[in-house]
Amino acid sequence: MRKRKILVAAVLLLTLVGVMFAQRRRGPFPFREDDEVPMPADAGDKTEFQFARLQYPNWRSNDRMWSMRGAWSIDYPKADRQFMQGVRRLTRLNARSVEQVVNLESDEIMNYPFAYVVEPGHWDLTDGQVKKLREYLLKGGFLMTDDFHGSMEWDIFMMSVQRVFPDRPVVDLPNSEPIFHVLYDLDDRFQIPGLVNYPFDQTYEYDGVEAKWRGIYDDHGRLMMAICHNMDMGDAWEWADSPHYPEKYASLAYRIGINYIMYAMSH
Repeated sequence: MRKRKILVAAVLLLTLVGVMFAQRRRGPFPFREDDEVPMPADAGDKTEFQFARLQYPNWRSNDRMWSMRGAWSIDYPKADRQFMQGVRRLTRLNARSVEQVVNLESDEIMNYPFAYVVEPGHWDLTDGQVKKLREYLLKGGFLMTDDFHGSMEWDIFMMSVQRVFPDRPVVDLPNSEPIFHVLYDLDDRFQIPGLVNYPFDQTYEYDGVEAKWRGIYDDHGRLMMAICHNMDMGDAWEWADSPHYPEKYASLAYRIGINYIMYAMSH
């Protein structure tokens, strides 16, 4: 319990200092979060694929002061909907234009072969949620993690992951890993920064200097959990339409996300 309190306090301090430092050093962001995101006219269409965003409990309800809904909702729903526009345009996958929020309190997640979780460096899964996530992944589900940074958030992330899979290691993914070659060949990957890095003369946050591509496999060699650490694809999807966000990062983020979806749908 003492370790948990120390970790939480440290993460909160790092978050506040990081934001204040970024604003002082780089000035205000030329970005504005939209309060209202238009609902696409075809939002209710039945499709082959739906993008599922995982909802989870925070370490503390005020983990991120600017996200009253919880850290799970960062970049939601604009990032999800803009990303799905890219999926629909760049693949033949019959994909829904809007996201679906799911949680681990019921069997609902079992209806979605792919689930995306943002800011898992702030999650705190209950025993029931740990059991459900393990069941989902072992039954063929796929989880993509995104937007958590540095050693402190990694430690918090792993405290739940090790309860989900105490018997399975997290490993670094080699360039030969099939997920990097499903649709796009992604041997030449690089760190994707978030808005806190504007104007992008630095691409990392906290001590997360190097982008890490990691994962957990099942007994048959299928990648169940693809862990994107020290990068922020959600911001790249959300601000791909902004002239202030560099195209090279947005393009890579779309290719990565599409590869991960295609892998989840075919493995």
